[in-house]
Amino acid sequence: MPTDEYRLESLPNGQRLVTEKLDHLRSVCLGFWISAGSRDEPAPLVGTTHFIEHLLFKGSSKYTAEEIAQVFDTLGGELNASTSREYVVVYGRFLDDQLPVAMDVMTDMLLTPTFADLDREREVVLEEIAMVEDSPQDLIHDVLAEVVLDGHPLAHPILGTRESITGASEEDIRAYHGNRFRFSDMVVAAAGNIDHDELRAALLERHYAPDGSHPQRTVSVPPVWARRHFLSKETEQMHVCLGGVGMARNDRRRFQLSVLDSLFGGSLSSRLFQEIREKRGLVYSVYSFSSMYAETGLTGIYFGCRPERLDAVMETVGRELVRLVTEPVPEDELQRAKEHLKGRMILGLESTSSRMTRLGKGVLTETEILSLDELAERIEAVTSEELMELATEVYRPDMLSVVGIGADEERFTSAVPEDCLAGLV
Repeated sequence: MPTDEYRLESLPNGQRLVTEKLDHLRSVCLGFWISAGSRDEPAPLVGTTHFIEHLLFKGSSKYTAEEIAQVFDTLGGELNASTSREYVVVYGRFLDDQLPVAMDVMTDMLLTPTFADLDREREVVLEEIAMVEDSPQDLIHDVLAEVVLDGHPLAHPILGTRESITGASEEDIRAYHGNRFRFSDMVVAAAGNIDHDELRAALLERHYAPDGSHPQRTVSVPPVWARRHFLSKETEQMHVCLGGVGMARNDRRRFQLSVLDSLFGGSLSSRLFQEIREKRGLVYSVYSFSSMYAETGLTGIYFGCRPERLDAVMETVGRELVRLVTEPVPEDELQRAKEHLKGRMILGLESTSSRMTRLGKGVLTETEILSLDELAERIEAVTSEELMELATEVYRPDMLSVVGIGADEERFTSAVPEDCLAGLV
């Protein structure tokens, strides 16, 4: 069974390699983590990191796009990637005896992409942007980030804009890739039936030495104040996010924030779900969320409702915010939130993909990698008093911005006072 033991090593070529051996399995999940995200892009090239993620699959010096797909289909595995505001990960799952083949394909994709079919893939990304713009429940999170983190690089939309994607030249894309996707800067993480020394040897065979200094990332805490913003779109529902600055990922109170999130809007028994959906039937979807970055974070609430119900939902949200910051959490409710969080974490680590992500993200972001027992201890240590204190900080009504997407701006303006939530509580 899994032991939560991992091996971390810095290689002579500058890479960091982290592995967790699970020898009761026959599979491996291998990931390459790159410290490049939407926050690292110059304004004219917003979305370039995500665009490159797409282009990596379009062919390399040794493999065409079709051959890349065929290799992983033949392995019976999967090959995928994702881009965030702070990193890119390219990962694959395959049988343990297929490591050499998988490694060869993945490293060739990452290091020698041909950027074939660039204009065709540009159209694919533009379609993805259009899809998000037609999905207000997704789009509103980008709108909230732009409002709360106004002017900060973390406010950059991960997909970019139609203008930035259309204007990105092949020269710009190649230069960004050469600067940010350097082999020696990557964190390589693997979980499953993997031999650390075998993987180490495979990496070092590529002989990619460190290439100058690491690209520097600008780190700064944005100023924050409550704002109201509305985006007009023809929608049946009013989509609303309330949010403000959260906390940095190295803040030791992050476990308190996780428990608070679970209790407030992160589960079926959470306060927001029970009060707004189950007891009053005002919404279909309502939840709280939090994102943590290098120097700051974003914490908030989302819901969608028919326009005529907006006043009632906002009133209920305001009442729950007041209760959150003024009343101690009952012990049974606190324990239920803790058990939900622990269960979700443990179940999440039942797969090699989740375990690889825990390792790779932890090393890349320089946050501690805790065992399941250590995670459980940190969660159990959270007190009701700590949650009240933290809620007062991250859900302070007069510091929460409110953004909306819908067809009735007048109703939104009426439901959300000029001073945002301060007027509701």
